[in-house]
Amino acid sequence: MQIFGVDIGGSGIKGAPVDLDKGDLAQERFKVLTPHPATPDAVADGVKEVVDHFGWTGPVGLTFPGVVTGGAMIRTAANVDRSWVDTDARALFGERLGGLPVTVVNDADAAGVAEMSFGAGRGRRGTVVLLTFGTGIGSAVFADGVLVPNTELGHLELGGHEAEKRASSKAKEDHDLTWEHWARRVTKYLAHVEMLFSPELFIIGGGVSRKSQKFLHLLEGVRAEVVPAQLQNDAGIVGAAMRAVKES
Repeated sequence: MQIFGVDIGGSGIKGAPVDLDKGDLAQERFKVLTPHPATPDAVADGVKEVVDHFGWTGPVGLTFPGVVTGGAMIRTAANVDRSWVDTDARALFGERLGGLPVTVVNDADAAGVAEMSFGAGRGRRGTVVLLTFGTGIGSAVFADGVLVPNTELGHLELGGHEAEKRASSKAKEDHDLTWEHWARRVTKYLAHVEMLFSPELFIIGGGVSRKSQKFLHLLEGVRAEVVPAQLQNDAGIVGAAMRAVKES
């Protein structure tokens, strides 16, 4: 079975048909840059471009980098334009995509669901925390495989600052940090999350998961097991498609 998934991020909008039997992309993903400012209409245009690229005419699952309630309503918008707040994203995208059935979910929650079903979290019980490091830091928390939605742990305080301003991939680039320096910040952040949730497993996702060999060995002093996401930066697309099936 194939369903289309779209992952909306602070820097890019990417999507592809997803093979839900395998938990993998059925075709090579297509990506466009996230517009700036990332207003609802501008982002919807980008989503339409991605979906139209494949000539897709069925259900579409989309991720959003913020709190999403009821598969539709946007409650926060940290890394996109503030005009997203209180937007009915399902109605907006559904209209822009010509009436296709649409479901919207928090981006890290989508990635987490995919990793728990097909990736690094498959078969794991207890408390599992997936963290996506990109423009910000997204989070997905699972208790015995059950998602606690919209946790948004990237906004915890770290060193007097919002954690994602100090330890995201964007922060590494913006401040020209070495892998060693960045890893020290990530370690402090993981230790803080560990103190709050006592997970058995951390899954590190987002684009940086492709480079896990550069930093994973530098994360010292964390008691939980720390592993890279197996689906890497495709997890959000797969999870979005999975949610679209669940909601349809």
